[in-house]
Amino acid sequence: MARDLPFVDAHVHLWDLDRISYPWLTPPFADDGPNGSVEPIARTYLLDDYLADAEGWDVRGIVHVDAGAAPEAALAETEWLQAMADERGMPNAIIGFAALDDPQIEARLAAHAAHPAVRGIRHIVNWHPDSRRSYTPRDVTEDPAWAHGFAALGRYGLSFDLQAYPGQFAGIARLIARHPEVQVIVNHTGMAVPGEWDLWQAGMRALAALPNVATKLSGMGFTHRPWTQAQIRPYVLEAIEIFGADRALFASDFPTDKLFGSFAGHLDAYDAITRGFSDDERRALFAGNANRIYRLGLRL
Repeated sequence: MARDLPFVDAHVHLWDLDRISYPWLTPPFADDGPNGSVEPIARTYLLDDYLADAEGWDVRGIVHVDAGAAPEAALAETEWLQAMADERGMPNAIIGFAALDDPQIEARLAAHAAHPAVRGIRHIVNWHPDSRRSYTPRDVTEDPAWAHGFAALGRYGLSFDLQAYPGQFAGIARLIARHPEVQVIVNHTGMAVPGEWDLWQAGMRALAALPNVATKLSGMGFTHRPWTQAQIRPYVLEAIEIFGADRALFASDFPTDKLFGSFAGHLDAYDAITRGFSDDERRALFAGNANRIYRLGLRL
């Protein structure tokens, strides 16, 4: 079983609601957004809370991804996480927030990159013709300012966590192709929308054609809510087929994915779906790829 393998969790969120402002975790809550209501997770979630959820798994390292702090608090989040890493040894990598179309993007990147655990940046850019699914009012990835910010990542040795919808992937792939020095990690299995399999498949293929792009396998509640193993199996297997077992990495996305099921429910499903893979492939999917791609330097 995968519980017997090392696990490097490639997508974790921690937050202290008494320390830092997280507007999306602040009332009023509604059911009509892309995640549904987030009220069940709108409480402080610290490293020990994560480790309790992950009990039974051999967690060797975690990658903390921008947790949606108020933009003006993004650097404070990085500072808090770096202090935690210095004291506890986790998180092993920090992916901070910076809006790539910010006129002060170079200063923002430099400030994050000054922290030794920082490996990259995430700027959520999900735009969909259905406004109920969009995180942004328009597709900023088509703007020259956003392309300028993306180009700056490489100058600071930063990767990019890409959270967008498949309909945006072809255009983003053209930009990524111009910057092979920037490692890109697609979030949440490409954020597939039910009924848009062909669009998702084509978008994932466009990104996978670029050797500097990998994908996380997580966020199944974004595809189907609630989900079943039978529903997510084709997405997990097709994503691995498209990217290869050396460019796909499992992640819990906790506590956000707690909205859609337990830690064990998600990870045991990924275990069952990949049980026919070789031992080397499973070790890569559950730990090795995240260790390499996020430059963690862990001995597994």
